[in-house]
Amino acid sequence: MHAMTIDQGDTATAPVASNRVPDAVRARLLGPLELHAGGADRAPSTPKLLQLLAMLLIRPGKTVHVDSLVHELWNAAPPRSVRRTLHTYVHHLRRHLDPDGTGDLLITCPPGYRLDVDPAVVDVSEFQRLQQAGRTLLDEGDNAAAAHAFRTALDLWSGPPLANIHCGPTLAAYTVYLLEHRRNARDLWIEAEIRSGRHREMLGVLRSLTTANPFDETLHGQLIRALGLSGRRSDALASYHWLRARLEDELGVKPCAELRELHRELLSEGHPIR
Repeated sequence: MHAMTIDQGDTATAPVASNRVPDAVRARLLGPLELHAGGADRAPSTPKLLQLLAMLLIRPGKTVHVDSLVHELWNAAPPRSVRRTLHTYVHHLRRHLDPDGTGDLLITCPPGYRLDVDPAVVDVSEFQRLQQAGRTLLDEGDNAAAAHAFRTALDLWSGPPLANIHCGPTLAAYTVYLLEHRRNARDLWIEAEIRSGRHREMLGVLRSLTTANPFDETLHGQLIRALGLSGRRSDALASYHWLRARLEDELGVKPCAELRELHRELLSEGHPIR
């Protein structure tokens, strides 16, 4: 899967306050893994060290059990001296992260290891905060501010999560988790934009997204609504019929109940529900 790269448009609302605090360490997982400490790039280039660092970063400030690290790095085929090999990797990673030798970033904490950083320094934490803020604002009916929060959350992404990591079972599952949350944030962002009256501005975005995701009924429903609200009922009906034919011909299913209701509304004198 690839990150959405289309232009998401301007949203003229007050910026969402950030809870970021000054810190010598910053980490990115929403794209290629990056770790900056003391103004320098500390992410290693060795694949296994990167994978080990990713495992520690997905649980910042918490101990990651040795068994979890072994399972991720070698899955069902660990080397004979796996504990010694892991210890060597940790030693090299610690030296890479902390070339001055203070040893206060990567800590041995039986039964595992801990990256001693505040979760707030990892971009995933900021994404989750903004996503939750957007949900709250949407529930409160502050649609423009909600759209801005979701848009800001999506702007944190620079590509597929952990794009430079050879993921084992744990990290692969984590990337799926992140991508699902990104998809949810995208859908809620579009919903908030439509509710705030920016349905016309979203048509280009929705056309692009439905072309890239031909079976995503949520996106198609949003496109049909946006077309209907823009006074383009014939285009909205054409989009519905195209999707229905595609679903029936290729998957053998009918559009979901929500889409069928939108279709009935388009055929009536009313307009799609906001």
